[in-house]
Amino acid sequence: MAQLRQEAEPNEAGLDAEALGRLDRHFAHEVDEGRLPGFLVAVARGGKVAHLTTYGKRDIAAGLPVEADTLWRIYSMTKPVTAVAALMLVEEGRLSLDDPVARHLPAFADPRVYVDGSGPEVRTRPAAGPIRVRHLMTHTAGLTFGFYHTHPVDALYREAGLESSVPPGKDLAETIEVYGSLPLQFEPGTQWNYSVASNVLGRIIEMVSGQSLDEFSAERIFRPLGMTDAGFQVTDEQAPRLAELYGEQEGGGIAPVPGLPLRGGRPRFLSGSGGLAMSAHDLHRFMEMLRRRGELDGSRLLAPGTVDLMTRNHLPGGADLRSFGSRPAHDVPGNEGVGFGLGVSVVIDPGRTPTPAGLGTYGWTGVASTAFFVDPGRDVTVQFLTQVRPRGTSSVFPAVRRLAHEAIRD
Repeated sequence: MAQLRQEAEPNEAGLDAEALGRLDRHFAHEVDEGRLPGFLVAVARGGKVAHLTTYGKRDIAAGLPVEADTLWRIYSMTKPVTAVAALMLVEEGRLSLDDPVARHLPAFADPRVYVDGSGPEVRTRPAAGPIRVRHLMTHTAGLTFGFYHTHPVDALYREAGLESSVPPGKDLAETIEVYGSLPLQFEPGTQWNYSVASNVLGRIIEMVSGQSLDEFSAERIFRPLGMTDAGFQVTDEQAPRLAELYGEQEGGGIAPVPGLPLRGGRPRFLSGSGGLAMSAHDLHRFMEMLRRRGELDGSRLLAPGTVDLMTRNHLPGGADLRSFGSRPAHDVPGNEGVGFGLGVSVVIDPGRTPTPAGLGTYGWTGVASTAFFVDPGRDVTVQFLTQVRPRGTSSVFPAVRRLAHEAIRD
């Protein structure tokens, strides 16, 4: 077990200590008001952690505090890890971004696209072209989530038992068959729609590498980077450090809710979309590898050019998530000025983002209100970890970005 530690004073790293204090006080107030159980926030510049704060509880009922070695469900922040795994196979020539998904997963051999209707009256047509690996990595494949409740295809996902993306009792291979049997929401490559695509990508990694997703991730990413607690399961030894998961309640406040089945052995379903847990140290190591363009402490996972490819906007014509997004799910102000790379969002127009951000800043968030981002122009990495599933749009992410940005001295 390794633990994140502060390595420099804020002023030594070109950070404003007063602004960092505002960041801490903002989220401490959220804890004190009962909207968060506790949190960890860390800001690093030039690879050195210059601000590290823990506050509140990782388990309210047990009275256990958030500590530097607390373990967190990172949910959708798993997606960038899955993207890195796939890009490693691309570099090895075993996978191509232009590969049709059906080359590796026959369930997607004959994709059909939604035309009109709903329920049993849905009409579809053959897709004009195949779903490609790059479509999965950019969330432009036409796949969706069952919990959106905004499109007839979402309803078909729910009817197939995919309200939470996974049919009860199914493993990854079995779930992919269900995905492949459902129509696409739109023609591949024509819109952006956040979806189950990273689960499909995880299964491709298994097929191409000949290893399960957890084995590949541990052998090729976690061990080389020294991510000693990262994984798809939590051991009995690690379990006391795992934070409790909470959900916002309709009447206000938070209460414990079921989370990922991390305890009790290896999970049946290995989710490349959201299955990982890790510590702040693990996340820092992963961010550092990206900040250093693919290498950390002598372990090179990706070539610099591949990280550059991953962290640039891939939406056609320089579009952002709002203009290219599948409405109404993604037509929200927070998506203005933000594009999407291969597994990460990318700031493409700081003048249009609702909260301040440096050009080229990339990262992602998780449904339990976790977030990370890397600002390559200012050489800064930021992570925020807590465990609350919001009822609607989270206020945590814009606050983290705004308050951390204010602390960066140019």
